[in-house]
Amino acid sequence: MRDVATPRETSDDDLAKAASDGDRDAFANLVNRHYDLMFRVSWRMTGDRTEAEDLTQDICIALPAKLSGYRGQAKLTTWLYRVAVNASLDRLRRQASHARAADGWGEVELALRAEAADSREARDWLDLRRAAQ
Repeated sequence: MRDVATPRETSDDDLAKAASDGDRDAFANLVNRHYDLMFRVSWRMTGDRTEAEDLTQDICIALPAKLSGYRGQAKLTTWLYRVAVNASLDRLRRQASHARAADGWGEVELALRAEAADSREARDWLDLRRAAQ
């Protein structure tokens, strides 16, 4: 993007192309231009400001690699909106999966304790039988 006079005169598509080719200035301009959009979508999807801030940072970190997939068939803002929605849905799915796993661990722990209690009872019974002989 070094051949362009000012960042505002550069189209989103040109910035995206330059950023996908490794131009750090183009990437910085692109993020500055559209950070608020990605944040708003993330906040709307997660319902939590802190989670939305973390998620938006994660999107920005992943964005250089994702830009190679931008084909220009839709406006960049539409594409970024979809990237933010997908990232939010992935985060929500992961959180739900972790919550289910945590709930499942509680059930596993209860089952392990019950099994240990059964084993103790069986050992105690055997010890009583041996002592009685």
